[in-house]
Amino acid sequence: MGPNIQTQGANSKFIISTTLKPKISDSVRILILHEDDLIAERLNNVLREAGYISERAKNITAGCESARSGRFQVVISAPVLADGTWRRLVDIANYYNLGFVVLVVASSFDFNQSAETIENGAFDVLDVYHELPKVAEVTKRALWAACLKGAGPSPEVASPPKAA
Repeated sequence: MGPNIQTQGANSKFIISTTLKPKISDSVRILILHEDDLIAERLNNVLREAGYISERAKNITAGCESARSGRFQVVISAPVLADGTWRRLVDIANYYNLGFVVLVVASSFDFNQSAETIENGAFDVLDVYHELPKVAEVTKRALWAACLKGAGPSPEVASPPKAA
């Protein structure tokens, strides 16, 4: 959608509105680790609407194997799954010098636990029930952080069309 320019009165005040959509590289990948099918699907839908491609793993072991491949820039994980916690992901990122970042989506929010989670290496902690709309925006920031750490392409915003 191009810019919409309107002039008003003799002073010709310009009102310019532009809709910018993120230009997301096809190589940007997000991994979702969650045992709950409904929550995983809701996360996937929010990310897809924002233009991101995501994949899913249902346990930490499979998630760690996928993350170790180097294909992912962001991993969104439940705090605890049947076979381990999100901390294994941070350990893998550090051990193999991978630049992906970890977002933790919790079903209950505890400020002290969230602060501890971030201190232990998570990029951010979101309440999956109340902060689901924020997932795409936080993922965008996480992608920039991953880019700065050397993981994958930089997320860019498409330039507005040039005025004639």
